[in-house]
Amino acid sequence: MDPVEALMRIAFLLEWRGASSYRVRAFHTAADAVRTLPPGPGPLDAADVAQLRGVGPVTAEVIAQASSGAVPSYLARLEADCGPEALAGWDLAAASTGDCHLHSDWSDGGAPLESMAEAARDLGHQWAVLTDHSPRLTIAHGLSADRLRDQLREVAAVNARLGPACRLLTGIECDILEDGSLDQEESLLAELDVVVASVHSKLRSDPEPMTARMVAAVRNPHVDVLGHCTGRIITGRGRPQSRFDAQAVFAACAQSGTAVEINCRPERRDPPDDLLAQACRAGCLFAVDTDAHAPEQLHWQYSGYARAARAGLGKDRLVTTWPLAELRRWTGRTGQSSAGDGGD
Repeated sequence: MDPVEALMRIAFLLEWRGASSYRVRAFHTAADAVRTLPPGPGPLDAADVAQLRGVGPVTAEVIAQASSGAVPSYLARLEADCGPEALAGWDLAAASTGDCHLHSDWSDGGAPLESMAEAARDLGHQWAVLTDHSPRLTIAHGLSADRLRDQLREVAAVNARLGPACRLLTGIECDILEDGSLDQEESLLAELDVVVASVHSKLRSDPEPMTARMVAAVRNPHVDVLGHCTGRIITGRGRPQSRFDAQAVFAACAQSGTAVEINCRPERRDPPDDLLAQACRAGCLFAVDTDAHAPEQLHWQYSGYARAARAGLGKDRLVTTWPLAELRRWTGRTGQSSAGDGGD
């Protein structure tokens, strides 16, 4: 077994069991460390691997056992404990076709957009959506209308180089303003393949104005995905989740066909389990998104699929398992944007 696959499967199963974000993240971090190793013959030594930054004694033992061709004992115990439903969830993650939410160094990401596109292609994605921030989020170097137009041309150039296996789609993570309007020109939003709308300001507003703000946004015909709906941060000093009428917001999402994001960032895991269950009951669609700011973070999607599988969701309600043609039918886009042609 490949050490990276073993670590990712463990992270998936820990997420399935509802383990702490710290435990899940430890295995993601170790997988990132292993990816930096040059290929070489023979098994790895646990003591040597433990010297890598981000690798501890437990993950080092997993890496050593997997590199020898064995199923690591830690993974075998987890698979036995979790049972066939969890393994079916892993198959759901393997069915992923794309990711609706990733950032580049055009805003607050750490890598060029071409590197993000290549990472998505290398994961086997058919498509990925570039969603850098909108202008109001100045701390994240949000894109003005002119910069976004420049980015559309760059996306087209990247797609010409990338080839047909994976398409980088045009998009934005657009701030939901206090009145529920969107932080970008309406005509420009209409040109994009996918629009993710998120609240980034006044997160501690009273429930009534927050609810009105979110409902207005998800009903906007340009909005395809409601991003990290509570805005919570569950690691470090943390940030409490915003308060809103979840029944009203999720009903509006279901009525409008706006997907609720299952945000895979370890510090977010948004929405929390109770709200995820409520959105499931409301009949919402979902997008399992990494909100990646670097290529290696695209692997976080596995953990989001664990949550989706545990909630009983199938491919019919997960837009990130849909082929590109079906995604475009859902968004109402026909593919003639600045992302280039290249077909479905």
